[in-house]
Amino acid sequence: MASGSGTGKVTVPGAVLGVLLFVFVLVSVWMLSTERFWFVDLASEHGASVDTVYVVVLIVTGVAFVATQLLLAFIVTRYGARNGERAAYWHENARAEAILIGGTAVTLTVLVFLGQYVWYQIYFTDPPADSMVVEVTGQQFQWVFRYPGDDGVFGNVDPALVTVTDPIGVDRSGAGADDILVVGQMHAIQNQPVLVRIRSTDVIHNFHLPHMRVKQDAVPGMTIEVGFTPTDTGEYEIACAELCGLNHFAMSGMLTVDATQAEFDQWLEDQLVFQ
Repeated sequence: MASGSGTGKVTVPGAVLGVLLFVFVLVSVWMLSTERFWFVDLASEHGASVDTVYVVVLIVTGVAFVATQLLLAFIVTRYGARNGERAAYWHENARAEAILIGGTAVTLTVLVFLGQYVWYQIYFTDPPADSMVVEVTGQQFQWVFRYPGDDGVFGNVDPALVTVTDPIGVDRSGAGADDILVVGQMHAIQNQPVLVRIRSTDVIHNFHLPHMRVKQDAVPGMTIEVGFTPTDTGEYEIACAELCGLNHFAMSGMLTVDATQAEFDQWLEDQLVFQ
């Protein structure tokens, strides 16, 4: 580490690099403060906690980023080479190392526990009893949504039963007789919890609802559950956030949040008639 005992001098290359670093910091702070590259509008209940974690992490890392870059800009500007002098240094400083390591450890521990608390709320708490259960199946290159019929029970699936009109192979001889399949469209009800059961029939996909702050891998051979509660009506993008093949870009869908149970029931009835 440099002792700072050298006099140094301001050089043109050092001054140019220092100015560039200073401008880089200003542009970075401006881009973040204007929220030009921030998340899309929030439309779920739990999403506020997710956003809070991101904001806290960005503030902490942002302060560290600005401080280190400005210090670097000052050093390269102020302490350029003077003749043939060498910078003085020492191999260790127990006090400095203790402060840096201790401060970093405490900061990271707080951030980790903050993130784990939100993670626990999303993945390790029982879903509300009145949750609407929707099965989501990712396959190259579409999202298939399945709703249970009047019996509220999903039927079995069998790959041997896959057809052009039934991409997941629902067994219609039992509880699946009244299951409703929809490709590329998902509906939910405002302020009603939704429990999504995510599956995949081929490769790893990622079920991503940006406005709901939901992002979960769909893994072949596994059924992964994740819940959310939509707070605003409207139409929201459904994307695949995992590179899943040549037509990955086309694997999208639309989530429509209905204002009332009646609107949702009407849409479901329309799908059943069409099916």
